[in-house]
Amino acid sequence: MSRLSPPARRLRLGLPRRMFSQVLLMQLTIAAGVAVLATGLFLAPLGHLLDEQAMRRALAIAQSTAAQPQIADDLQTTAPSPDGPVQVEAERIRKASHAEYVVVMNMRHVRWSHRDPSQIGRVVSTDPSEALAGKEVMEIDSGTLGRSARGKVPLRDRHGRIVGAVSVGIEYDNVRARLIHAIPGLFAYAGTALAIGALAAYLISRRVQRQTRDLAFSDIAALLAEREAMLHGIREGVVALDRAGRVRLLNDEAQRLLGLGEEAVGRSLDEALGEGRTTDVLAGRVTGTDLLTVRGHRVLVANRMPTDDGGAVATLRDRTELERLGRELDSTHGLIDALRAQDHEHANRMHTLLGLLELEMYDDALEFIGEVVGDHRATAEQVTEKIHDPLLAALLVGKATVAAERGVALWISDRTLLPDRLIDPRGLVTIVGNLVDNALDAVAGTPHALVELDMRAEGRTAVLRVRDTGPGIPAERRELIFTDGWSTKQPPAHGKRGIGLSLVRRLAERQGGVARVGEAEGGGAEFVVVLPEALEEPDGASAVESPVRALGEELR
Repeated sequence: MSRLSPPARRLRLGLPRRMFSQVLLMQLTIAAGVAVLATGLFLAPLGHLLDEQAMRRALAIAQSTAAQPQIADDLQTTAPSPDGPVQVEAERIRKASHAEYVVVMNMRHVRWSHRDPSQIGRVVSTDPSEALAGKEVMEIDSGTLGRSARGKVPLRDRHGRIVGAVSVGIEYDNVRARLIHAIPGLFAYAGTALAIGALAAYLISRRVQRQTRDLAFSDIAALLAEREAMLHGIREGVVALDRAGRVRLLNDEAQRLLGLGEEAVGRSLDEALGEGRTTDVLAGRVTGTDLLTVRGHRVLVANRMPTDDGGAVATLRDRTELERLGRELDSTHGLIDALRAQDHEHANRMHTLLGLLELEMYDDALEFIGEVVGDHRATAEQVTEKIHDPLLAALLVGKATVAAERGVALWISDRTLLPDRLIDPRGLVTIVGNLVDNALDAVAGTPHALVELDMRAEGRTAVLRVRDTGPGIPAERRELIFTDGWSTKQPPAHGKRGIGLSLVRRLAERQGGVARVGEAEGGGAEFVVVLPEALEEPDGASAVESPVRALGEELR
């Protein structure tokens, strides 16, 4: 059986895939192209410049020759001869200046001097009429000695009359030799520049290779596409900051959680978010992991990670529902503890009732049952007579049970009266629940523990006061306790503390109200919350003084 040979590899032609190779190839191509272009642009005018220099040199020699008056005199007084004075002087000048020829002619174009003595006495091969007419001429032309750079000037006697002309030629091969001689040096300079450019291109390409992890352009494009899809698809807010603290990226979830739009990109956090704990957490002024903050009505968990370029990436998670469920869980645990205590108490009462019946003390048994039933009924009736909203009334009945279990008296003041016209009963339930829970925690374990609740309506405004007989809050901490994440209590099992009072203030301010804390009469703390538009407009309502203004005066 014959063995199958592996398929031959195809030779792939074209650009390399790696960014390092592509960048290096492009930079080398650019450097080589620039070197060739610069060399060509330099050589083009160099030839013209050398021609110009040769013609000017020939003209200068001709001018200095024609400036000698003796030559003009000898031209007029002697015949053209290889041994004549004109030929002798012209040859001396030619040898001294390294010119190809120095020709002196009369007005009839007859040579008096020439490098080739046999040409003396003959007519010149090129037209000297312009020089004989008084003009100075520079040109590249061909004559009996070949191609040369020429300069022609008129020859004048002592009285300034034109008696002939002087023509000087510079061998053109010498000009071309100078150009050719300059080319190797020029190529050397170009090659050196190209080598330096190639080295710089290599170093830059290596730097690009390190920064891009040796990826191809297609890989980078794919990563960018995946990054955009991932950032805008995940259900976690992502905020990227540059080294100056400006926002450079906000994904869709971060925009939703922070209430920002695309216009925030490029702005600093202070400009985009304003002052507050959220800004401090994202900017890194507050350090730690899983930091809690409140933005609007949302409870957020933030984590911040610095990047290599001096910036940072912060992630945000919405903990609002989890925090609400955690608080409901705490309340449920409290109710369970209260029910367990009631179960024990109920068992004790049943044992007491059984004993009274066995002792045939029937009248005492009836009186005992009436007292027990009356206490529970009185608590529920006291709440529902003053609090007409069912959600809020149910909350306070449950809190009264929890307070009794913890040995705290929860008292609803006689002035309390809240009609069933609440616009946002859930919001008020959150406010009352947090304040009562904090008050119960503050007085737990203290003698004669008391929490007093006062709620009333003034037009559309709801005014809430919660007093306790606890240790109170020092004046320097009365604003600090409303800060996100600040708390003096140990965190519960489900998460962290420091959110309740912050939510109270946010909910109050969202309705145009205020939340303040002061010192209660007789010691302890007094929390006051005013909600200007918490109730629906009653029929025939009369104008009342703004409770917000009254509260401000009271807390001063």
